[in-house]
Amino acid sequence: MMKAVLRGAVLMLGLGLATPILACELDRPLKIAGLDYDSAAFHTAVASAIAEKGFGCKVERVPGAIAPLVNGMGRGDVDVVMEIWMANPVEAWVKQAEAGKVEPLGTTFPDANEGWFVPRYLVAGPDAKAPELKSVGDLKRYKELFADPEEPGKGRFYNCVAGWVCEGINTKKLKVYGLAEDFTNVRGGSGEALVAAIESALKRKRPVVFYYWGPSWLLGAYDLVKLQEPAFDAKIWEALKTSDAPKQATAYPMSRVVIGANVDFVKKAPQLAGFLRKYTTTSDLTSRMLAEARDKGVTPEQQALVFLKTQGDVWKSWLPADVAAKVASSL
Repeated sequence: MMKAVLRGAVLMLGLGLATPILACELDRPLKIAGLDYDSAAFHTAVASAIAEKGFGCKVERVPGAIAPLVNGMGRGDVDVVMEIWMANPVEAWVKQAEAGKVEPLGTTFPDANEGWFVPRYLVAGPDAKAPELKSVGDLKRYKELFADPEEPGKGRFYNCVAGWVCEGINTKKLKVYGLAEDFTNVRGGSGEALVAAIESALKRKRPVVFYYWGPSWLLGAYDLVKLQEPAFDAKIWEALKTSDAPKQATAYPMSRVVIGANVDFVKKAPQLAGFLRKYTTTSDLTSRMLAEARDKGVTPEQQALVFLKTQGDVWKSWLPADVAAKVASSL
């Protein structure tokens, strides 16, 4: 009888069945920040699905804006925020980190970027109308190409939404680069209105120059080229942000975006924290996922399942083999 039991145990080990079924380390729901913009919503959905399917946890989304959510993470009201942009972190993160209440885990993506873009068809290929347009310094001689129908003699530059931080930065850049008199500074009343105008030009393959960021569905859906700017300089960047009349401008910084976590959560749930420490994707992959979701009209939760079904080589490396197998079998 004992030999039979031992043989059975060995067989179970060989089949990977001896590992006990994981129960969630938390005796309550895992509380993840419910940021509503595209990339954060997508990564929140991916992490939530893995926590539920692989670790047996219930997940609660805590809606809100980034600053109050990070403060809530410091208090323990939120366990995890999937996107903390480190190039220009929200002040609440800096304060909570200095107080030892939050810490970074994995890198959601290491290469978030911002800049001024033009479509590739405009600058490359046999039908390119501006093959020598490489940098922001070249825009002045191409202003007729981007003609603003409401401002004769000027080109049109699509800035951020009025009131956004990037709108102020881009307005200062137009002046520093000597383009303020040559380009209309178009600032939309909403993000959707602005991107609708940009996408209309892209669909019709017309000239358009605009500010945008990645990861985003727009960068995933269209072949775009970022115009060259002076190499990023931290001192110039700081002056560009703080001065009303800066003398120089520089490229936007490349930003590493990390997962923030409450330190007590990390201690209470080392397996979940270990998963989140290994979590990493790229800006390009995220943009492609967002573009696909928009094209199909699906929710972040639905697109998270698409990611789990099609990108196993990415997410399985974040997990112990038994947990990865549970997630895979649930799909």
